Amino acid sequence: QVQLVESGGGLVQPGGSLTLSCAASGSIFSMLDMEWYRQAPGKGRDLVALITSTGREKYSDSVKGRFTISRDNNRNTVYLQMTSLKPEDTAVYYCNGDGRERLLGNYWGPGTQVTVSS
Repeated sequence: QVQLVESGGGLVQPGGSLTLSCAASGSIFSMLDMEWYRQAPGKGRDLVALITSTGREKYSDSVKGRFTISRDNNRNTVYLQMTSLKPEDTAVYYCNGDGRERLLGNYWGPGTQVTVSS
């Protein structure tokens, strides 16, 4: 089993930066593809960025060039560095650990709120 806990959310002004962290328990972190999703009020949960177990990165068009995902397998942690934040980035951000291709399960964190407002 894996437990994920996000941190680093908060209130930031437009144009500002914020870095989210997601810490994982257990011993299979390095084998999971790690993903960040977000859900704005009244909307569905959308994939923002992912980093595979081999380090390949992928971003949604809405955040490409502004957000960077990274992982530290020694610390069992994945990060989402967010820059040039816009009001439309306001959402609850969720960390997901996807090991389904390896039959390791799929895991979600409880989420952290990011609010971009002046």
